[in-house]
Amino acid sequence: MNPFASLLHTIRIRQGIRQIELAELMGYEQTYISALEVGKKGPPTPEFIDKLIAALNLTPEECEQLRDAADASQRKFVISADVPQDVYWMMRDLRQRLPELNSAQIHLIRFALDLKESLKERPKDVALKLKRRRNEEAHM
Repeated sequence: MNPFASLLHTIRIRQGIRQIELAELMGYEQTYISALEVGKKGPPTPEFIDKLIAALNLTPEECEQLRDAADASQRKFVISADVPQDVYWMMRDLRQRLPELNSAQIHLIRFALDLKESLKERPKDVALKLKRRRNEEAHM
């Protein structure tokens, strides 16, 4: 289940409202609400989210959570044309292996993505000068 589907279901249940009632409040079909909640439909449009917020009188925190969940639930990803080739290869590998990733691998990938910007930019290789020992210092 995607993050939006889960959050929509949780909010609706917390509000004590049935799918048919929510659909009527918003002007949508109950089947659409159901499809969103089980994850059969991708995340809805911003217009739907605005109507949902108004219909359920959500708090600012709930509004932010709902928009974040909708963003996290996107199924399609567009790569900018000006990224390095390595990005394309990485995305291909990720796309192919995504179904078989375990939770440890997912956490590791997310950890790597959260590294500070300073770690992303490696300094140019700086040749270190080694101090040579003098003959008298190199006794074995």
